[in-house]
Amino acid sequence: MLRAHTSDHADVVIIGAGIAGLSAAHQLISAGVDVSVLEAAAHPGGRMATDDMDGFRLDRLGPLLGSAGPELGTTPGLDGLVLRDFAPGVLVHSEGRQYLAGDVRSARGALRAVRSRPSAPRAPLGGAIEQARLGAWLARLAAAPESRITARPDRAALDALSARGLSPRVVGGFLRPLLSALLGDPGLTTSSRMADLTLRDYARGRLCVPSGGSATLPGLLAAALPPGTVRTGVHVTAADITSVRTKEHGELGCRSLLLATGAGAAAELLPGLRTPAFHPVTVLHHTTAQAPPTGARLLLDGDRSGPVAHTAVMSEVDPSRAPHGRALITSTVLGPPPPDLDDAVRAHLAALYGTPTDDWELLAAHHDPEAVPAMPPPHDPRRPVRLLAGLYVCGDHRDTSTVQGALRSGRRAASAILADLGVRSPQADGTGLPTAA
Repeated sequence: MLRAHTSDHADVVIIGAGIAGLSAAHQLISAGVDVSVLEAAAHPGGRMATDDMDGFRLDRLGPLLGSAGPELGTTPGLDGLVLRDFAPGVLVHSEGRQYLAGDVRSARGALRAVRSRPSAPRAPLGGAIEQARLGAWLARLAAAPESRITARPDRAALDALSARGLSPRVVGGFLRPLLSALLGDPGLTTSSRMADLTLRDYARGRLCVPSGGSATLPGLLAAALPPGTVRTGVHVTAADITSVRTKEHGELGCRSLLLATGAGAAAELLPGLRTPAFHPVTVLHHTTAQAPPTGARLLLDGDRSGPVAHTAVMSEVDPSRAPHGRALITSTVLGPPPPDLDDAVRAHLAALYGTPTDDWELLAAHHDPEAVPAMPPPHDPRRPVRLLAGLYVCGDHRDTSTVQGALRSGRRAASAILADLGVRSPQADGTGLPTAA
């Protein structure tokens, strides 16, 4: 019989209150297992953190979500999640123009100029035939089953894109910057299978972000757990299958341990655990009184002419992120940031938006050298979460380096724990993931 949760014992201790650990906690508790989630930070969420500053809601990383991803709609605790959609398609800046590209809801997957300057007499992203091929290719990808995509040979995403029958201009000017934004990988060294699945989700739905900031998502997960389940400000100094030692509260006993931290922190607690390489990401937030006229669309740099990979007027996508009368522009730099970060980004944003940026105020800049776990080929999107009976690990580094992957890995880890504890999973009736063997 499982023991009752006390201040110094729990059936399962989860280290890390990111979305993977919180997702696992929901499944375990729904099966009647006592859980304690320990988080070193003052708030749950891990990398999905949002800072409040004078009425602004500033994401530290703010990953782009796809409305077609299944995990957001099936994870317990996210019933109240409100997603704010970007406008259909994306804007691509190339050779002095902005182009509306990849609107898969239009008749042809539109790729057309929306704003021009005399310096670019010909559309650099391709003519009518190339546009039609792009639209047809995205439509086929949206209809493809996952099994067909994962059966393809796996290689680097950029190499695979070049062999798809699309023109180099469409690949380099649209698909490469779009995938780089979605994967956080400027060189597109990511597994081509994972890239195709990411593009499939894009073609099936819209890009979106949580209303109020990315921290809303883990905040909802944590709030839906029983009071006292998540304990913040707790620093774990050592851990094994039967106990966890903390700086603040001494030792906490358990029957099973789940590491739900980032890959680097997990390896510190479990020496020998393999960690992936990472893609660094820097996010900058600027504000101005007059919003650039791009509306609620993501703006990509198709020429890779500066440090900014993608940017958006986030106050147009989600008005709750900025006080009335102020525009919030959020921009992302992929890879190592330049030494003169703000000056270089301002100059690049002036070119991308076609407006002076000298009077824009920098609100915050956040750099994370381990923002996105790399997924080079061949990539296994279901890396083992059970290390041995009583010891488990989950996170986006065990699945795919996306929000969907983190949620899914938490559910897989919970299923493995329940199987080892001999507890029937509430998902074992076919409505969710099967119990791990």
